[in-house]
Amino acid sequence: MELSSYMKEKKRIIDRYLEEELPLENQNPSIVHRSIRYSVLNGGKRIRPILTMMVAELLGQDYKKVLPAAAGIELIHTFSLVHDDLPCMDDDDYRRGKLTNHKVFGEAMAILTGDALLVMGLDFICRNAQIEGVKKDSVVEVVQNILEMLGTQKMLGGQVDDISWHNQKNNADFIEDIYSRKTSALICASLKTGALLLKASKKQIEALETYGEKIGLAFQIIDDIIDLQEDKKIDDKPTYPVIFGVKKSEEVAHQYCNQAKESISLFGGKAQLFYELADFVVSRKK
Repeated sequence: MELSSYMKEKKRIIDRYLEEELPLENQNPSIVHRSIRYSVLNGGKRIRPILTMMVAELLGQDYKKVLPAAAGIELIHTFSLVHDDLPCMDDDDYRRGKLTNHKVFGEAMAILTGDALLVMGLDFICRNAQIEGVKKDSVVEVVQNILEMLGTQKMLGGQVDDISWHNQKNNADFIEDIYSRKTSALICASLKTGALLLKASKKQIEALETYGEKIGLAFQIIDDIIDLQEDKKIDDKPTYPVIFGVKKSEEVAHQYCNQAKESISLFGGKAQLFYELADFVVSRKK
C-alpha cells in the first residue's frame, strides 16, 4: 500500500478510536469535555500515533496491539499544542485553520484542558496492559519513557529554552537542540512505544530512535520554512530558515531525511513505508 493510502486508513482508525473513547461533550464537567473534543478531533495528521502502529506492523504484529497507546500519544501531543498556543507561550490564534482552544474556551480552560489531556494520554497508554499479548512490564517501560520525554531534559526543557531564547547564543546547535527536545522527543517516543510494547530488540529500538530523531529535526525545519513563507511572523525568533535562509534549511532537512532512512536499513524492504514517510516529511507544503 502506498504511503498516502496507508496514512489515510490509519488516521481513520485513530480518529474513530478517539471519537469513541473520549468523554462525551455532555458528560460533566461538560465544558472541559467539549474543550477536549474540540482540540483533539480537529483534523490533525495523526503522524505520531500512526508511527506507533507502523512499528507494530514492521515487527510483524497487528496494529491493534498498540492502538490504545497510540491514541494516548496523540492526546499527549494535543496537550502540548494547547499549551503552546497560549498567549504566555507562542500566542497563536489559529491551529489547523481553526481558532485555538484558548480563543474559544478561555485561557484557564485551555490550561485545564491540556492538563486533562496529559492525564488521559497516560491513562490510554496504561490501557494497553489489557491487550492480549502485551506484558504489563512493557507498559511500565513505555510510561517511564514517556515521562522522561516530557521532563525538563526533553520536551518541557525545550519549551523553556524556546521562550527564553533572548538569553541564548542563537546558532545551529542551539536551534537543533530545541528542535530535538520539542519535536523529535515525542516522535522518538511514538516509535519506541510500539517497539517496547512488542519487545523489539535493543538494536531495533536504537535504529528506530535514530530514525525518529532525524525525521523530527527535518519535520521541524520544514515546518518553520512553511510558517516563514506563509508570513506567520516567526522572524522575531531564531529558527533555521530565519538564520540560514530557506535554501540552506531545505538542504539540511534533506540531509536529515537521508540519515533517517540510513538508520533503519537493518529492516530492509519491510521498512518501505518508513522510507516514504521520511521523503514525505521534507516534501510537504503544509
